[in-house]
Amino acid sequence: MIVLFGVFLLTLLVITALAIVRTENLFVAVMLAGIFSLLMSAMFFILDAPDVALTEAAVGAGISTVLFLAALALTAERERAGSTNRLLALGVVTVTTLIVVYATFDKPRFGDPAAPVHQHVAPWYLERTPEAIDIPNVVTAILGSFRGYDTLGEVFVVFTAGIGVLFLLGTGSRGNSRSVRVALAESDAGLRQYLIPRVVGRLLVPFIVLFGLYVQFHGEYSPGGGFQAGAIIAAGIILYALLEGEEEALRVLPGWVLTGLVAGGAMLYGAVGVAGMLLGGNFLDYSVLATDPIKGQQIGILLIETGVGVTVTGVLLSVFHAFAARGRY
Repeated sequence: MIVLFGVFLLTLLVITALAIVRTENLFVAVMLAGIFSLLMSAMFFILDAPDVALTEAAVGAGISTVLFLAALALTAERERAGSTNRLLALGVVTVTTLIVVYATFDKPRFGDPAAPVHQHVAPWYLERTPEAIDIPNVVTAILGSFRGYDTLGEVFVVFTAGIGVLFLLGTGSRGNSRSVRVALAESDAGLRQYLIPRVVGRLLVPFIVLFGLYVQFHGEYSPGGGFQAGAIIAAGIILYALLEGEEEALRVLPGWVLTGLVAGGAMLYGAVGVAGMLLGGNFLDYSVLATDPIKGQQIGILLIETGVGVTVTGVLLSVFHAFAARGRY
């Protein structure tokens, strides 16, 4: 049954991707891209990757769609007629597809216990997590502790990407230019003139933020963590900005607070690593943070996941406001 449902989702993914390529209306393409992300989220879920599914739903279907709409407000509504060689593009896509299909012949069967990944490092993680960290979610243990260096690098990648986007878009004075409202509203009041979206949105925003906090601080026991929580909380605040206007959202979380979040989360992550060194351990060795090594591991994971969530939230909101502050050209 799961295989049939997966084939059904894959078919819808192919149809949606073809529709995105074929449509010339950019707004339709953005909406289809959001649908594509939702289908991918469902696909990840049936593949037993709920952490990735949460991230795809929050970032791919939610925030990315909003940012695409903001970018669309700076461009034309329809795609320009291109002068590229369609035969060359078709040839490249065909060759790439054949290579990918050929590569799948060597893949193990879905759920095969004899697959290479289940014969090497995965059993070690499953065996060591209960005795070394004692948390149910092995994914969080791997990302937060066993592979803490990798996660630190990912945090600084997000941090650097956010800085790069802000430099490109600029965050200076808005002057008298008309701000771009991601919701395509005609005034700075967001969607205040639309009763139903405002009523439904006001009911949803607190629950979205609350769910984000749950994902943040319950990631040791269920799917979630800093990346997913940061994206969900940012999505809730962006929804508030669309409903009440960007200026109102900036009163809730001013620009200087967002800047502090962007830098503060990354600094918190690094500070946890330095604290481990000062206490006689290695960088990002959480065992020395408490007299009980297991308790130290849990404290360290909680702190670094908080840093991840803070940075992701700050970067996503900063990028959103940078888009919203751009004038229409």
